[in-house]
Amino acid sequence: MTTRLPFASYLDHLRIESEAFAVALTDVPDDRQVPTCPDWTALDLAHHLTEVQSFWAAVVSGPLLTDEAAEDVAKPAPAASVPAQLKDLRAASARLAAALATTPADTPAWTWSTEQTVGFTFRRQAHEALVHRLDAQLTAGLRTPVDPALATDGVDEALRVMFGGCPPWGQITPVAGPTVRLVTSDTGASWLISPARFTGTDPDGTAYDDPDIVVAESDSGGDVAATITGTAEDLLCWLWKRPTVGTLSHTGDESALAAISQVVAQPIN
Repeated sequence: MTTRLPFASYLDHLRIESEAFAVALTDVPDDRQVPTCPDWTALDLAHHLTEVQSFWAAVVSGPLLTDEAAEDVAKPAPAASVPAQLKDLRAASARLAAALATTPADTPAWTWSTEQTVGFTFRRQAHEALVHRLDAQLTAGLRTPVDPALATDGVDEALRVMFGGCPPWGQITPVAGPTVRLVTSDTGASWLISPARFTGTDPDGTAYDDPDIVVAESDSGGDVAATITGTAEDLLCWLWKRPTVGTLSHTGDESALAAISQVVAQPIN
C-alpha cells in the first residue's frame, strides 16, 4: 500500500496549509509563546516558515544541484511584526507554489535526503506547512482537522524519512527485538516497525550511537509484539510531538511499546 498523494494534491495542500497558518496568526501578538515550540514566539514561527519556503523556492527555481549552491541561498531578514512577517510569508509561499507548479516532479534537484528530485520538495513542504499550521493554530488557541489522506502520508513520511532516513555519514543497523505495528483507525494504513541503532560521526565531529527504527516495505500481516492504533491525525501528531485530538490505543508487550516510544521521544526536525 502506498500512502503517497498525486503531486498536484501536495501542491494544493501546501497552498491550503500555508494560508491557514497565516490566517491563524493574523491577530496573535508578536511575543506570544508557541506552546509546541516553547523557545519560539509567534513572530519566530512565522519567520521560520518564511525562511523554509523561501529556501525551497530557490532550490526548485534553479534548480539547485549541489551542497554549495544550497548553502549560498540568501536567507530573508526577519520582519519587525507578525503582520509584516505574514506578508513576507505569503510572498514566499507564492514563489514556492509557482516554482513547483512549473517544474516536473522528476526534475533533478538538491535535497538533504537520498531522494534528489523536485518530487521530494512537493511532499516535504506540504507536510512542513501542515505541522507548522498546527503550531500556529495552537498558538492562537484554535484547531481544525487534518485531511486524513495527508495525515496518513505524513505518518509514512515521518517514519521513513524523518526517523528512518540516514545521512551519508551515518548507518542504521537493525538489531534483534520485537516488531510493533502502527495502525490508522480511520484510513486503514499500517506499518511494521522494528528496532535499530543509528551510528556515525557527523562532519562537525559529533559521534552518535542512538536507538532508531527500521520500517518494513509493507505490512505482511504477521504477528507482532505490540500495536499502536489511532487516527492518522493523532499518529502524525504523536510522531511530531504535537498534541493529539484523541487517545492512542496501546496493546501488547510493554517493553516493545517502551522501545518505540523512546525513539519517538528523540528530537525530530
